Amino acid sequence: MALLAADIGNSHTVLGLIADAEVSAEWRIATDARRTADEWSVLLRGLLGRSLAAEVEGIAVCATVPSVLGEWREMLARHFGDLPAVVVEPGVRTGVPVLMDNPREVGSDRIVNALAAATLRGGPAIVVDFGGTATTFDVVSAAGQYVGGAIAPGIEVSLDALGRRGAQLRSVEIATPRSVIAKNTVEALQSGLIFGVASQVEGMVARIVTELGVAPDDVAVIATGYLAPVVLDVCGCFTDHLPWLTLQGLEMVFRRNS
Repeated sequence: MALLAADIGNSHTVLGLIADAEVSAEWRIATDARRTADEWSVLLRGLLGRSLAAEVEGIAVCATVPSVLGEWREMLARHFGDLPAVVVEPGVRTGVPVLMDNPREVGSDRIVNALAAATLRGGPAIVVDFGGTATTFDVVSAAGQYVGGAIAPGIEVSLDALGRRGAQLRSVEIATPRSVIAKNTVEALQSGLIFGVASQVEGMVARIVTELGVAPDDVAVIATGYLAPVVLDVCGCFTDHLPWLTLQGLEMVFRRNS
């Protein structure tokens, strides 16, 4: 038996079947705010198929898009009412103290990431989540508390903005170029994007470690998100790459609340 975990982000929704912190199947689909509860149900059942659907013992969801979350709530009630479901939101037990001015405004996915990081690697830890819309930095103390973080424009958003605002620029493949000093416009865009993001992450991580007041070797720096592989080879600050960190955190929250 397995948990169906859903991480609903601004650009994409990541779905996974997970049991004992291991992901046995996963899918990434576009987050479409126009999709109705019935359409989500058809999509999920189509992805799972009859055999995998029979394995699902519960559903856990975190979302950063309120309109989509509303359709998911309706879908869970109408189409999956026989399964226990947990939606990560204020009031749901996570075991992570949130030391923010307004804890309710922190994205549920970021709290889930903090829980998974503290559980799997211990604190202090820094989670860098590479999404298409935003790259987020989340900081966990040695005591397992969520102490804050930062949000930067995501790789895809940055590339799209250049393509729209630059008269002689265009969209390019998100890939590592041959060198930092590019010899053509395509590789110049790729260089600024990939190496620029890597330098940004290294600089942010160094500043966060300084503010934490701990030795760099004592901090777990975890990369996650579907765009993390783009920068892993050119960014030297990571200690771990945990691609399913959010799904693993969702399973932890589900077990605490079911």
